[in-house]
Amino acid sequence: MKAAALCANRSCSMLRYCPGGMCMFSAFFRDLRTEFAGYNADKLLKDVMAGLTVCAVALPLALAFGVSSGASAAAGLVTAILAGIVIAILGGASYQVSGPTGAMSAVLIGIVAQYGLQGVFFACFAAGVLLLAAGLLKLGRLIGFIPMPVIMGFTSGIAIIIALGQVDNFFGTVSEGSSNLEKLASYARLGFHPNLQTVLIGALVVAVMLVWPKKWGAKVPGSLIGIIAATALAAALGLDELAVVGDIPRTLLLSDRLHLGSLSLDMLSDLISPVVTIAALGMIESLLCGASAARMKSESFHADQEFIAQGVGNILLPFFGGVPATAAIARTSVAIKSGQQTRLTSVFHSVFLLASMFLLGGVMARLPLSALAGVLMVTAWRMNDWAGIRYIFAHRFKSAISQFLVTMLATVVFDLTVAIILGVIYSAILYVARSSRIHVAFSTIDGNRLRYDVGKSPILDSAGVVYVTGSLFFGAVDEFNHRLQDIPEEDHLILSLRGMPSVDVSGAQAVLELCQRLRAPRTTPSPSAAWPRTSAPTSTARASPPSSARAPTTTAPTAPSSPCSTRSCSRHKKEPPSLDSGPSGWDIGKLPWTILPPLSTFRNRSFCRTPPHAVEACRGVHFRQNRQNRKFTN
Repeated sequence: MKAAALCANRSCSMLRYCPGGMCMFSAFFRDLRTEFAGYNADKLLKDVMAGLTVCAVALPLALAFGVSSGASAAAGLVTAILAGIVIAILGGASYQVSGPTGAMSAVLIGIVAQYGLQGVFFACFAAGVLLLAAGLLKLGRLIGFIPMPVIMGFTSGIAIIIALGQVDNFFGTVSEGSSNLEKLASYARLGFHPNLQTVLIGALVVAVMLVWPKKWGAKVPGSLIGIIAATALAAALGLDELAVVGDIPRTLLLSDRLHLGSLSLDMLSDLISPVVTIAALGMIESLLCGASAARMKSESFHADQEFIAQGVGNILLPFFGGVPATAAIARTSVAIKSGQQTRLTSVFHSVFLLASMFLLGGVMARLPLSALAGVLMVTAWRMNDWAGIRYIFAHRFKSAISQFLVTMLATVVFDLTVAIILGVIYSAILYVARSSRIHVAFSTIDGNRLRYDVGKSPILDSAGVVYVTGSLFFGAVDEFNHRLQDIPEEDHLILSLRGMPSVDVSGAQAVLELCQRLRAPRTTPSPSAAWPRTSAPTSTARASPPSSARAPTTTAPTAPSSPCSTRSCSRHKKEPPSLDSGPSGWDIGKLPWTILPPLSTFRNRSFCRTPPHAVEACRGVHFRQNRQNRKFTN
């Protein structure tokens, strides 16, 4: 087939998502061939039946999300139909079913209140462009940097926004304000007077959805049964005070749609925050849905290809009068459980929705808004990741709980873009604070183990090892210096940094300053760093007296050029090299994992083992470890 050879030019590097160099479009057609290999009538029938089941789930949700977004029920239907075809065909997996979602409707209601439907259509178009660019630039991995508690709090905040947005429709009340908090505050001024007929219909739908058995819900969703029962009850009792959906136009090209003449840079500058919010929400929901469904079906999921599909779909939707769409986990999971075989399941679901639009438009026009509000109330409750919430609270994970609560409150109080940014920044601060905890442990070395030969005297009178565990970066430098002040006195000191997974420039400077401080003559008790002491401690005060006040000791050399007279340094008979005697500069990329005593003391001895290829550096002298025999050479 020639389809696989499309865009095989290596100059198309911007479009590749596979590390082997195959072009993104070529890999996409390869996946299509694999997906439809052996496709027959039996698989076609399974796709048709699964599409019919998904249509039953998607129909009430499409109507409800269309209304809750501030548009119309028809806009929700058009979005579900077109997104189910376009995004599914171009998608990064065979199982994704896209359409309007509750999270997206929570974003759109604020845009409609401030900018009208044209603002929603323009934001949808611009967000589609961002999604397309994100897919081409392979930015799918960036979503992995958002912590799971932040996503949980984000989702719970959206659920609260959806529920608050349906208070008027569910209770038949009236409120004022552009945000949910303003609407809640307006009840104190306008009063809260529920309509009993409206509450009865909404409560009936909620009750049916809660008691409907799950095994039946796999075939016929409780939301559809609840809406049918509520509509039939309203017609039987003649409840004329109920607000209804209204006329459903029998066309995919709605009168309220994006017009090219309305596009302007001024509108883009005003809508930049909503555009970023819609794009980010589309990325998050699509990736979460894809990752969850991939585990359910044990298939691969290509995030960058999915971003391209979401971008193309959202660019086209506003020209038909649709609202932003993204992958929906509810419809996707129903499709998989119903025997979905290929992406044609989503296409068939759209075909059935289109048929219902033309055949059942008159019936859907008489659906009570309170019935749709009941569907959204239950949907908002079920949106929460209750298993994850119970887990972090039951185990008292304080950082996860705080991330969850901060993000949830920020989602309700501010817009969703601020909530995500605030949640990620707060999580980063917690991570830095946790990582700044560094542990220092001291262990004395048995002198009998430090011998050249059996029966000879030990090389060192006394020696110790300081084990440093934890990342040494700018946030941990103060803790590192503080803990090293309490190290016991030893003639020689080995500073083991094997437990230090990473270090930055500030940490490297702290290690170098430690070497310089311990090498210099002092009167404050402190550990020696990789060398014998040049002066013995004479005072326990932290501040060092001037050089003229320091008393000479018998163990200190009288001049830098005189040989070392200490017993531990008797084998090399010379002063350890100074910091200025080695290379002119330090290579921070080769910071030592272990800082050793003078290497001549331990030449060809491997009692102190370090990781392979570790570069030992201290006092201006670099040492390396021999790979073959793990012995130290200079």
